[in-house]
Amino acid sequence: MSDLFQASGLDADMSAPLAERLRPRSLDEVVGQEHITAADAPIGRMLAKNRLASIILWGPPGAGKTTIARLLADAVDFEFEPISAIFSGVKDLRAVFDRARARRSTGRSTLLFVDEIHRFNRAQLDAFLPVVEEGAVTLIGATTENPSFEINAALLSRCQVLVLKRLDDAALDALLARAEDHVGAKLPLDESARDALKAMADGDGRYLLNMAEELFALEADAPLSSAELAQILQKRAPAYDKDREEHYNLVSALHKAVRGSDPDAALYWLARMLSGGEDPLFIARRLVRMASEDIGMADPTALLVTTAAKDAYHFLGSPEGELALAQAVVHLAAAPKSNAAYRAFGAAMRSAKETGSLAPPAHILNAPTQMMKELGYGAGYDYDHDAEDGFSGQNYFPDGMARQRFYAPTDRGREAGVKERLERFAELRKARSKTK
Repeated sequence: MSDLFQASGLDADMSAPLAERLRPRSLDEVVGQEHITAADAPIGRMLAKNRLASIILWGPPGAGKTTIARLLADAVDFEFEPISAIFSGVKDLRAVFDRARARRSTGRSTLLFVDEIHRFNRAQLDAFLPVVEEGAVTLIGATTENPSFEINAALLSRCQVLVLKRLDDAALDALLARAEDHVGAKLPLDESARDALKAMADGDGRYLLNMAEELFALEADAPLSSAELAQILQKRAPAYDKDREEHYNLVSALHKAVRGSDPDAALYWLARMLSGGEDPLFIARRLVRMASEDIGMADPTALLVTTAAKDAYHFLGSPEGELALAQAVVHLAAAPKSNAAYRAFGAAMRSAKETGSLAPPAHILNAPTQMMKELGYGAGYDYDHDAEDGFSGQNYFPDGMARQRFYAPTDRGREAGVKERLERFAELRKARSKTK
């Protein structure tokens, strides 16, 4: 077929998408992943020894996982067997394994590339163990999900996990330059539009080249502005899966930005979550948790603000109610911080589990019946409102249990006043215990 194209003066490859035509022919042409492909990086070291271990390639879409797998097969002269976990079942796997074993009997090795390997269930993943163990195949799995969550520990222990990065601007620039050299024309974009095009790709090289191909086909008379580009091309939706690792990564980033008192960063992560389709009420619940865990008594109004933001979102819905969440995020990030109440509660819970069923001291027990009064319930109780300073200094821990200090307020925000007051109560308690 290629001879027919050449005889007619055409390139058979021209019918393929631009991203396929520009697929690297060697590992040194792969952009943005030098940390794993360079001579002194994991893959480079393997190839230098002409040895290829089973690998899980973990990274975002369009980072080059399939390309790297193909190039590895070429580099070590292995037969390349690609399958997709989306379209393959046990029957397909058995057929691949049978071919690999037959090939091995003739002295030929097989590189089995499994795209979206995290889509296989645990039973299917277990099927890989014997063929990997016996060396019938060298497995290269590609996944966009955290392998430690999605892949069997037994299989994972037999593979090296290599993390691919989202393509940065330098890598995307290199791809665009390569595309322009291949086509023999410049993209019809001004500088701002070129930057906007890279932003639209969101680190996905394949998506970038697909958009570039559309632009080459426009045959525009003048370079497009970023506004004109936005009318022609649709922005890529942010990579976000509410059931996967990205969900937890972004909420962790939001929580830590709030804890780190950075309202600007916190607003950014809030916006990322909302634009990715996160449930705003999930965010509201997390904000309420932050108010108690990280602000606490340093600013007790934080809990009121976050619960009010939840109510406001319930009342308004999206997008108007999202502003209430943003206001709560700013309040939390800008508030003084204290985890003293959070730590105190944890310590009290541990103590409660250790001390079992100790009863309260008799003087603070209620005595609704005559028999209880005769048994001494409530005897000797001092009513604090009648005591000097409104503080009796009595013991409220169980008899036989030493007094504990769980809550240690900080000097930040309103908690500074709480600290001062509790220190004064401690002195009064100590003084009055000496008079009894």
